[in-house]
Amino acid sequence: MKCFVCAVIGGTVVLAGCDKPAATPPAPAASSVPTAAQGKLPSIKLWLGPEELDAEVAATSAQEQTGMMFRTSLPENSGMIFIRPQPEQASFWMTNCPLPLAAAYIDPEGTILEIHELKSNDPTPVVSATDNVQFVLEVNSHWFDRHHIAPGTLISTEHGSLPDVFLRRR
Repeated sequence: MKCFVCAVIGGTVVLAGCDKPAATPPAPAASSVPTAAQGKLPSIKLWLGPEELDAEVAATSAQEQTGMMFRTSLPENSGMIFIRPQPEQASFWMTNCPLPLAAAYIDPEGTILEIHELKSNDPTPVVSATDNVQFVLEVNSHWFDRHHIAPGTLISTEHGSLPDVFLRRR
């Protein structure tokens, strides 16, 4: 997500939105919109094919709501991963996110379904073509292109598969 502009408010994602989209996304309540960047979150190593990435894990509602909003830099091989409670249609936009990012919409098994470029501070939702998105990974703009990562790539972690680690399937 949160510039990983994915904000979760009462189970509904606002701002980078991992929410089933409405025709026009509702504006977040003024009191719920973050006003400053959050510090670096705990991270996990991800492998996307041969490429290694250090991904911050947005694990709480507040972390998801803030995501990467207001951040002005992101190291090249870093990102943020968001874990949805169940597969859904993702919709991300970049309100309050000055960094241009790319988002991978990922299925419950950890396979990249779609990759989208997200423009800085763009409130226009980028909606997934499928309703089977369980994870969303945000990285620097064009990172996937630079590292030759495409839809169909399986993502794993230093502790096992995405579903094993984040969905507790064993």
